[in-house]
Amino acid sequence: MFLSRFDGQSKLLVGSLMSGASGGLRALDVFHRQQRANPDMSLGPFIETLCQDEVPCPHPGAQTLTVKPLVCLFPALFKQNLLSFIYLIHSVLPPTSVLCLLKCLSQDPHPNPWISALGRQLRRSLGVHDEEPLYTPLCSQRLKELSQRLVVSGETGGWAKCLTGPTEESGSQSASGLSELGTQRKRKVSFVTVDSGGEEETGQQSKRIKMDVCGNECVSAEEQNANEETSERLERDARAETPAEELQPAPGRLCDSLPEHIKVSVLQIKELLENQTEWDQSSVDVFKVLNDCDPAQVEVLCTSLSLSDLPEQTLPKLCSSVLTLTPDLSYSTTATLIKSLLLDKVLSLSEPASRSLVTAVTSLCSHYPRPMCHALIGQVLMEKNIGNPQAELLNRLIESCLDSHYRLLLLQMTFKVAWSEAVLSIIHTLLDSKPDLNEEVFTQFTAQLVSQGPQFTKSVKFAKIMLTVLTKYSSHVTAPHKHSLSGCLTLNETFLKKSLQAALKRIAHTK
Repeated sequence: MFLSRFDGQSKLLVGSLMSGASGGLRALDVFHRQQRANPDMSLGPFIETLCQDEVPCPHPGAQTLTVKPLVCLFPALFKQNLLSFIYLIHSVLPPTSVLCLLKCLSQDPHPNPWISALGRQLRRSLGVHDEEPLYTPLCSQRLKELSQRLVVSGETGGWAKCLTGPTEESGSQSASGLSELGTQRKRKVSFVTVDSGGEEETGQQSKRIKMDVCGNECVSAEEQNANEETSERLERDARAETPAEELQPAPGRLCDSLPEHIKVSVLQIKELLENQTEWDQSSVDVFKVLNDCDPAQVEVLCTSLSLSDLPEQTLPKLCSSVLTLTPDLSYSTTATLIKSLLLDKVLSLSEPASRSLVTAVTSLCSHYPRPMCHALIGQVLMEKNIGNPQAELLNRLIESCLDSHYRLLLLQMTFKVAWSEAVLSIIHTLLDSKPDLNEEVFTQFTAQLVSQGPQFTKSVKFAKIMLTVLTKYSSHVTAPHKHSLSGCLTLNETFLKKSLQAALKRIAHTK
């Protein structure tokens, strides 16, 4: 609801900071990309907007209205991510702007201990003298108790003994089971505790038990300075302890990481795609959200909408709506959309593509040729088991939608994939379309022909490619090329062998 206060670049930062626990790192990535696009950009307007006074919506029964800085009206997760982000880039920001932001955050009537600790750490980094510790008094007390219990002369046990001994605060007892597996290199320690209700909890709750020793409000300086590497390591550890089926979140869960205005658009698009009625202008306008998304958000949006499972008869309407957007979508957004929407459908073809699929593919290819080449055609070429349906569709795109530059790009892509009869059909179409081959690319292609020759001695499609090279591209053939191609022709076993030899001989007479 506050996005209208920000400019375009700032909206992307706000969206990143709202996108889950790693929002600070995402915002850093967005900031770096914005800097590369515009080296003169500044975060001044972004911070100034956050510091502006705002009148929040009154609660029912409220007698008075209080004015608060805009930043205080955002949820705690946003403020935590914001301070983490500012801490990472504070060296390039004016200290006065950062201090003003911290002053605004201090006006929060219900401060979060984590956010308060981050703010104090940021003040210290700016050189502001602050004697207040980063941790809360309760955390300090528990740390002292923990330290006293760890210092036990002449005894061993470490954390296991510490966590199994009595505590002054609760007066309850904990037990730990420590099992040693002979000469194995790893040990597993499981802890059991008795909480205030007297019920024992084991297994998956051991991680929570360990956290309870220091208290939910314990915030250490080490945690404040945790960098990206530490965060990634913890994420890998969590994944290792999680069953494989839990690592794949449902589309609805994925959507939770999106900013609120994008969530609303996702619901509107989903309702639109499920509705069989005609689309009007308002239906088309809901797709404008694609211009507000970064690449990660586009991927989440496509997954949430299950675009790969969309019925083919809906594709033309959806593509028509996307093509009317102004301005045009970015390369990364279009590539993600094409891959999510079309790739699985094209790869699964077992018969010629339907009219709806052909219409969708050709319309997008005509308007967005570069992302289509990389996100669809290039991906199809890399598949080892493509057949005639895929080759027919790609040949149609080559003939009707791509200019010489992109045909040359696709021809170079074929140098890096395994050739098959379907790929040979596509190569033949590319050569027939007369892309602008320079000497370097022609030499690479000739070398590829010679290397692939032994496995296609009986292939008529391969022989047709050779014949096209020797007739339509005879002016490119040099003495080294002729020598290489002559050796390749001796292996040919098709009915075109004599025609190939005659074409090569004609080149020999004219060169």
